Amino acid sequence: QVQLVESGGGLVQPGGSLRLSCAASGFTFRRYAMSWYRRAPGKERELVAGISSPDANTNYADSVKGRFTISRDNSKNTVYLQMNSLKPEDTAVYYCNARVRGSDYWGQGTQVTVSS
Repeated sequence: QVQLVESGGGLVQPGGSLRLSCAASGFTFRRYAMSWYRRAPGKERELVAGISSPDANTNYADSVKGRFTISRDNSKNTVYLQMNSLKPEDTAVYYCNARVRGSDYWGQGTQVTVSS
């Protein structure tokens, strides 16, 4: 079955960096687009970044453009989210997403807290 496992979250000071990873299994990873979403306290879940397959074209929410970079390593079945210049408003639970054969799959989420 499809499994997505996120890692890399934590507590970081404003201006700092984190790299999130999402290890995928149970489907042919290289064939599918992957995305990162986040849900901040009291807010709706929002799309942060996406990466297509096979061209690896990327798209970003306006709020993270120029600061976050999504990438994928098909040899490791892993998608990454490099987050730089973090702000307190980036505090959220970050989720990895894959849409496989018409169904959405989600990881368990990883908490990112940006605070001094």
